Amino acid sequence: MSMSRETCINILLALLLLAVPVAAAELGEPFYVTLATRVAILALAAVGLNIALGLGGLVSFGHAAFFGIGGYVAGILASHAFEMSPLVFGIEGTTSMPVIWLTAIMIAGLVALPIGAISLRTTGVYFIMITLAFAQMIYYFAESWPTYGGADGLSIIMRNQFPGVNTARPLPYFLICYCLLIAGLGLYWLLQGSRFGLALQTARQNAIRLSSVGIAPFGIRLTAFVISAMVVGLAGALFADLNKFVSPSMLSWHMSGELIVLIILGGKGRLFGPVAGAAVYVLFEFALGGLTERWQFFLGLVLLGVVLFARGGLLGLLAGKARHD
Repeated sequence: MSMSRETCINILLALLLLAVPVAAAELGEPFYVTLATRVAILALAAVGLNIALGLGGLVSFGHAAFFGIGGYVAGILASHAFEMSPLVFGIEGTTSMPVIWLTAIMIAGLVALPIGAISLRTTGVYFIMITLAFAQMIYYFAESWPTYGGADGLSIIMRNQFPGVNTARPLPYFLICYCLLIAGLGLYWLLQGSRFGLALQTARQNAIRLSSVGIAPFGIRLTAFVISAMVVGLAGALFADLNKFVSPSMLSWHMSGELIVLIILGGKGRLFGPVAGAAVYVLFEFALGGLTERWQFFLGLVLLGVVLFARGGLLGLLAGKARHD
């Protein structure tokens, strides 16, 4: 009964996230379409982190690095395309979204591989701190990189292109982000129910038991870490296109903290937990951000209540079923 209730809530969230921007577009309110797009992109980034955190128990404070890398890939490729200047080795820039997404995914994965290989040799607070350290190294590198704006960031003159779609219009771009979010949720669902996902969850609960059956926890965790980074990198590329701007703030530890907050709010290890968390976060930002600069204080109160009284997050509270880690 609890599972069916959570499934109904998930379907309702998916339909609501789709219906609101479509209705807003029909009513001539593009601002609300942009808000929904922001929810979808942040939810996709949180889905990526939830693979490492929710399934693998890897509390990474460095996933902003992959989010920012995705953003800079979009910005750099677009800037070289508009300037008609070669990138490296004669490679030209591009404004094609599919090419940018693939590049962002690949580079985020390549960067995550050595970071994960080193970080996963530690556990607990040491893992948190070493992932944070790597992310801050990349942050300071971007801030001191004058070729692409340095601390001032890099503007994207116009939104990148997707075949057959007018991405300059808010609703078509939302639909692209929404479809990618659904694909990300599908990936999470497949991993969760696969043998790989079961091994990853076993590594979270009892690594010694997993080793006793001949499966190395390190390899499982590293694979999850890389997959997680690749999804977050894709979200970063979408976020840069949404704002038509990328800056070192996307690489900041604050961004990593936001992604963790989204997961905790919605429900760690739950399929639609990141979606619920992103929706609540953006609604608080919109509703209270115009009233006070300290709107995060009220969000913090909600987060405190979730941690103390709803350990399964908002979805766990609504579904009436707690998860035991």
